[in-house]
Amino acid sequence: MIDPSILHRLAQTLESRKSADPKSSYAAQLFSKGHDAILKKIAEEAAETLLAAKDGDKLHIVRETADLWFHTLVLLSYHGLGPDDILAELRRREGISGVDEKAARNT
Repeated sequence: MIDPSILHRLAQTLESRKSADPKSSYAAQLFSKGHDAILKKIAEEAAETLLAAKDGDKLHIVRETADLWFHTLVLLSYHGLGPDDILAELRRREGISGVDEKAARNT
């Protein structure tokens, strides 16, 4: 099994890129371009993930999903969030029916 702490290490790296020179890394460039550029990349990567899934090429699905996760981590970092925030929410939902959890959000 792959060590899931990669998400935490990546989140730490992204935090360090928030104030870095945009010429120094791709993530620093994204942060410097701002929220809309990050959202655009997520939309692009989500579409590419969907197309890969439609084609059924497992390696392509994995690679595009990795791109999507990466850009989602950039978005989380931009908002001062990280993997632990998402993991805590997933833990909160564990064992709750998706139908019940969604209904609870509407109350």
